[in-house]
Parts: sequence; structure tokens; C-alpha cells
Amino acid sequence: MIRAFHTAWSAPLFARDRQSKYGVEDFELLTAALSALEWRRCNGPIDLFCDPVAHAYYEQLGLLPLWNEIHPLPLDVPFDPSCFWAAGKLLALRQMDAPCAMIDTDFIVWQPLEAILSALPLAVIHREPLVPDIYPDPHGLRTRAPFDLSAFDLAQPATNTAFSWFADPDFKNRYCDAALHFMEDALPDGDRLTYMVFAEQRLLPMLAAQDGVPLAALADLGALFTTGQNFFTHTWGYKNVLRADPAERERFCRRCAVRISRDHPAYADRLAAIGGLSTYFDN
Repeated sequence: MIRAFHTAWSAPLFARDRQSKYGVEDFELLTAALSALEWRRCNGPIDLFCDPVAHAYYEQLGLLPLWNEIHPLPLDVPFDPSCFWAAGKLLALRQMDAPCAMIDTDFIVWQPLEAILSALPLAVIHREPLVPDIYPDPHGLRTRAPFDLSAFDLAQPATNTAFSWFADPDFKNRYCDAALHFMEDALPDGDRLTYMVFAEQRLLPMLAAQDGVPLAALADLGALFTTGQNFFTHTWGYKNVLRADPAERERFCRRCAVRISRDHPAYADRLAAIGGLSTYFDN
């Protein structure tokens, strides 16, 4: 069995607008449920790391039983959550014991992975090219004190960490510590992309190369849109389509509801009882 975790962190929302109300869109609730349930069916336990606001939200919906254990995340952090919106994952990973899998709630694993992951010290779902608009020269990133890049291979392709596997606790902690240190020292000045992906998705492969830790990619972008769907689903950019097209949104949510009703009937009634989801479970 492989232990995994999800993260629900409301701090970025409230850093942008303190009057906001925390909530999760219907299609994201359904993919989060499928992600947790399919992981438990195929691979093992999955935990949830969440702050008090997210905890209260999922508790009110009656969805906390989707996860095996619930762990706390802080709302107050020494960096700007609105710019480092994915930092909750790294805060959770630092707490989580390795070996472990870090999974985004919009990422579903449909097949057992233990035979594959047991042979790997470190894995991500895929690598990403260093597109300058997303991954600019890191020498241009501003920090309070100089961030030492001299030992890094800056040509290392970035990683997509929607699914990540960490077998070595020492390397896991080294990565988390480096990323959190960078975020605490950074001066992102409202930049909500390049600083976050440097900390999360570029530091990882550079540290792995520096430490001689082999880094595997479980798929590539082409496969994720074609044959890879047999193993993985990542809604990712597709969420923009769902937000823009109500008919496609309904089709997608109904497909999720059908899959949950068929393969996880014990949870179908629980999800169907949620007001915003009930219509998708109508026969």
C-alpha cells in the first residue's frame, strides 16, 4: 500500500479578498471525491491536510470520510499566500512521512501504481519545457537575500507535481525546506505564476540532479491527452472549459456521478445530498 495525501488550503483566497467565502466548484468536488476514492480502491490510504476553514467546509458537506486521516494546515504563514497559492502542498509534504504520494484534488489515478513506484526514489507525472513566460531565468527572481543558484543545473526541465512520489524522507525534507525558504525570502510583487512554479516545479528537478537522485516521469503531455487517460486523469486546463461552457460542465459532472454511483455506491448518496451536486445524480 502507498499512502497519499490531498491538500485544501484557503489562505490564498483570503489573502486576495478577506471578504471572500470559501467554496469548491461542483466539478472540483466530484474530481476530489473520485481522486480520493480511486486512490483508496487501487493503492491505499489517502489523507487530507487542511486549514480550519477548509475543514469546516468539508465537514459541513459531510465529505471528510472520503479521507483516511485529517491533518491541520496553518492559515498564517511567513510569505504571501496570494502569490504562493500552491504552498499548502509543500507545507503538507513537509509534515507527511515518506514514502508518500502527493496528489492534487483534480488528479485521478485509475490503476495500481505500487509495482511502478516501489522501484523509484522520486517521480512526477511529467516534465515541462522551460517556457520563458512560465519559467524565466531564475536570476531575475527577486529575494531579500541572494538565492544561491550556483550549484544548480538551470537547464533541467521543470516538473509537473500534480502527482509526485517521494520515497526518501531526507530528500523530501530538503526539497520542502529549500522551497519554503525561497518563498519566505521572495519579493514576488504580485507575481502569481513564476515565483510559485519556481519554488514548486523547478527547484525539485534541480535539487534532484544536484543530489544525484534519479527523477522519473510517469507520463508525458501527449500521453495524458490520449492513451494516458487509462491510468491518469488531470482536469488541469480543462477546468477553464468547464467554467466557460455550462453544457460541457453538466456532461462532465454527470459522467463523474455515474462513475461514483457505479464504483463507489456507498458515497453516491453522500455526494447526491449536496445541493449543488444533487442534479448530477438524477437518473
